[in-house]
Amino acid sequence: MDKRIMIADDSAGIVEAVKMMLEDEGYAVDTALTGAEVKNLHGELPAVLVLDVWMPDEDGRDICKYLKGQELTRHLPIILFSANKDLPQIAQEAGADDFLLKPFDIDELLNKVQRFL
Repeated sequence: MDKRIMIADDSAGIVEAVKMMLEDEGYAVDTALTGAEVKNLHGELPAVLVLDVWMPDEDGRDICKYLKGQELTRHLPIILFSANKDLPQIAQEAGADDFLLKPFDIDELLNKVQRFL
């Protein structure tokens, strides 16, 4: 079972905190601080992508739609996360597989990630 997770958020602090928590649970974690890094996924894909909605260079919604429209990445489970109270609707419109409201509990993230593995 592939336990590689990618966390994409423009906040280095959030990325590092979530990375440490996931690594403590035995996951290998790739990180991205820009939308361009996420859109240019190639090679071995992560098992799950946890993607912030508000990225500085490209909107997470657009990245999600783009990845879901590509042959290589359309089956990649994507969990959008944000502090936006409209996140359930945003995630649905973007084609995300799930969503997570910030601030979130690490157990909630782990449960969602585990569902896709």
